[in-house]
Amino acid sequence: MSQIEPKTPPDSQEIPCLKVSHTEPGVHTAIIHRLLMHFSDQAAHRPIVVVCIGTDRSTGDCLGPLVGTSLSKFAKLPFYLYGTLEEPVHAMNLQDTLTQIETRFNHPFIIGIDACLGQSSSVGCIQVVKGPLKPGAGVNKELPPVGDIHLTGIVNVGGFMEYFVLQNTRLSLVMRLSEIIASSLYSAMKEWNRGFKPLLWRE
Repeated sequence: MSQIEPKTPPDSQEIPCLKVSHTEPGVHTAIIHRLLMHFSDQAAHRPIVVVCIGTDRSTGDCLGPLVGTSLSKFAKLPFYLYGTLEEPVHAMNLQDTLTQIETRFNHPFIIGIDACLGQSSSVGCIQVVKGPLKPGAGVNKELPPVGDIHLTGIVNVGGFMEYFVLQNTRLSLVMRLSEIIASSLYSAMKEWNRGFKPLLWRE
């Protein structure tokens, strides 16, 4: 579970934070466009690694593994993937996973994906943000930051009894958010590879 949604997005970002509701008609287009902006800004000539964080032991915290599992079903991925329902990346193995990534890749561009708690008016929104996410911050855990950019899905209201809230989050919402994130990310990567750089297929 990532940090609780800030009340105002950071002002220092060159590319502003995108926050869009999963019910918006143009949600896929908005996410794809913003991802391409980040790719153009930072990802050229770098291997791209997607790290989906969370656990299927908690309904609200399974967004990341659901995204990873959806992505893994595509025939070929133009990036490297960590974190699925079968092989989740969570608090117990996050540091080891990041160490493995740093050892395996030279200057990777890392995309972190996690669930997030937020204001009631923001539940059901997806965020695309420059900079690392802070996994565990929403439930007061100290974990290493992840990502050159990150995507979060706001799955429920934060600020009180976070563990209880996560266990009582609607699976239908989490699944819908994960589907949008996975399909948008895959489409953005295909567009990026087709228009800007050589393919970096998964091994």
